[in-house]
Amino acid sequence: MDINYSKEDERLRGELLEILYQKKIQTVFQPIVCLHDGTVHGYEALSRGPQGSILHTPDMLFKCAQKFNKLWELEFLCRSKAFEAAFKIKNDFRLFLNVNPNIMQDVKFRRGFTKEYLEKFGIDPKRIIFEITESEAINHLDDFIKTIDNYKQQDYRIAIDDAGAGYSGLNLISDIHPNYIKLDMKLVRDIDKDTTKQTLIQCLNEFSEYTETALIAEGIETKAELLTLIEIGVQYGQGFFLQKPNGILNTISRDVVEIIQVKNENKRKLKDNRVLNDRIESICKLDQTIEPELLVCQVHEMFKKDETLSGFCVVEDKHPIGVITRNALYKKISGQYGYILYANKPIRNIMDQDFMNVDCKTTIDVVGKNAMKRDFDKIYDFIIVTRNDHFRGTVTVKDLMEKLIEIEFVYAKHLNPLSELPGNLMIEQQLETALETKDKKNILYFDLDNFKAYNDLYGFENGDRVLKEFAQILKTCIPTEYFIGHIGGDDFVAIVPKKKTEQICQTIIFAFNNAVTKFYNQTDIERGYIITKDRKDIEENYPFLSVSIAGVACDSNKTIFSLAETAAKIKKKCKKKPGSNYLIV
Repeated sequence: MDINYSKEDERLRGELLEILYQKKIQTVFQPIVCLHDGTVHGYEALSRGPQGSILHTPDMLFKCAQKFNKLWELEFLCRSKAFEAAFKIKNDFRLFLNVNPNIMQDVKFRRGFTKEYLEKFGIDPKRIIFEITESEAINHLDDFIKTIDNYKQQDYRIAIDDAGAGYSGLNLISDIHPNYIKLDMKLVRDIDKDTTKQTLIQCLNEFSEYTETALIAEGIETKAELLTLIEIGVQYGQGFFLQKPNGILNTISRDVVEIIQVKNENKRKLKDNRVLNDRIESICKLDQTIEPELLVCQVHEMFKKDETLSGFCVVEDKHPIGVITRNALYKKISGQYGYILYANKPIRNIMDQDFMNVDCKTTIDVVGKNAMKRDFDKIYDFIIVTRNDHFRGTVTVKDLMEKLIEIEFVYAKHLNPLSELPGNLMIEQQLETALETKDKKNILYFDLDNFKAYNDLYGFENGDRVLKEFAQILKTCIPTEYFIGHIGGDDFVAIVPKKKTEQICQTIIFAFNNAVTKFYNQTDIERGYIITKDRKDIEENYPFLSVSIAGVACDSNKTIFSLAETAAKIKKKCKKKPGSNYLIV
């Protein structure tokens, strides 16, 4: 059937056909970034028409293809070009591909098409994520869902694109159970200024966490938008502020990575470390105080009127100068002449001047230890909290004990179960403290050489024995007042004074070298090495276990991330040397 087109339509149709026949489609890639650490999670492949053409932008290109019934041909060409570009780059990255949902109803649609091309280019289907545009109305939903299920069975991943742009988004998410939900950029625009948008995305983020669906925020164009999305907890982001689309796989700039990492670092401080790093002021109560010239009889009446009162802090010119507890007062005024003797005397005369007084910034664990060192008759007395030597409030022993139990629970929760050493949460906290203090300290990073080869040959149970032994060596060789942590696997960390660093390293190496042979059988001991297969399934000789120690000075680094980067470079140099060794910079 012939269709009469206007001259303008004929021109557009001719330009579209030229693009299709001459394959004038360019693929550009825009990174999708993890907003938790700044790493690139994958790249979205975006198609562009010829530069300078009215069909250069994807919107115009696909609208024109749909108008002239060439949608399948254009989809085919765009995906082919995307695969070709990915093959040329030869990088093992996740590839996000846009798919018009209605193309799946096209009579020429072949479900095996993408799998055929992937096999041709050697691309794993698990690396492919199909982005289904939610703003596009779906004509035959049942057929569409069946097609999506077919893709999932072939190990492809599915993303709902432009979530929030259409009116049936929640139904679509419910129907197809996507792996990713991409927020429409209108929801992201100026989110830092719009509390309604923040609340909406917060709800979507909680939904994504509950359903194990990753949330991606599109169209991030400002630092303020980025920081707000990180604060909400959105997992991934994409937009011009992070990186513009490009013909090559661009990473994001170091400045943007630092923004993401610093924001997350600060967020973790406020959230994860809150319990472990709580200051005494967090449980301090601003109770009623009394003046030193108040009469004993008046204080006695105050106790009689309120039976819940355990005592008062005596304050003069905002400074705490003593305490009087209910028990101490009653002890003084009891007996035949006690009340007569003291009733009209100022409370100053009988107050306890040897009371426990702590600064509001003191950590709760330190206060707890010191509180338990008091004389037995004062061990349950409340504690005075000050700020700049001025009265700030009081803390009861009951409140202190409850908080200490909570801290102990969190501490135990974050211990490495194998080594019983502090895990990553407490390691980060201690590293932050070390970076903030002016004390001259070194961070020591420990890594066991040839540990994987040992594990492969002797098994994980013996590997765990090695890790337990090494943890014990660290506990023995490093004084108890210094911090030791277990990052995971065969990676450990310690914070020690600069003056003692070399001595500690030498002691650890000596102890480990003496202990290591007990983990090998007699045949391997006599041979002096082990024989096991490498990752290519080829047998190789591997030396015995040794330890590489990388030492990094606190005062030469500003953040945990720069510490880790420096340590990784030093550790690489250490591992090039045979046997156990250390390097400190």
